[in-house]
This record gives sequence, structure tokens and C-alpha cells, in this order.
Amino acid sequence: MAAFAHKIMFFLALSTLGHNVFSAFKSHDKSKWPQPPCKMYYPVYPYYEANCPDVTAYVCATNGHTYQNECFFCVDHWEFGSSIKFDKYGKCD
Repeated sequence: MAAFAHKIMFFLALSTLGHNVFSAFKSHDKSKWPQPPCKMYYPVYPYYEANCPDVTAYVCATNGHTYQNECFFCVDHWEFGSSIKFDKYGKCD
């Protein structure tokens, strides 16, 4: 009976490991990703210079440019308008 319990535990552990390994190969729907909260980074006054934090959390734009974080992306989006749009979080390929 004890051997049967060990086989069940081994099967459960193996199936969980297999699920975790192969779930990494799923394609992700970019349309469900949240957009960066750009309103919080926009300058208060027209001539005010935004001070973005020195944090590395890459954001990829549709122009193929990888920004250091969402603040830098939002400032460029504010300055250049609709020519720069959010693509995904992470580095551009």
C-alpha cells in the first residue's frame, strides 16, 4: 500500500512540474496587458521637465524603441503624440 502512495505522489509532482515547464510556451495576448498609467507622469506645467526614476523595468513601444521604464515611455508619448504607442512590457525583440 505504501508503494502505491509513493507512485501517486510521484505522478502528482511530475504532472505539476510538466505543467509549469510547458505553460511557458503559451502565446500571450498583448491586448489584455494593462497600459502604462501615463497621466501620472505628464508634466504639471508645459515647461516642466519630468524627473523619471532610475528604475529598470523595460517598456517596448510600437516604434521598436525600448524605454528604461514606463515613465520615459510616457514622457516621449506626451512629447511626440500618437506616433509612439505602447506595445508590451519588456525589451523589444
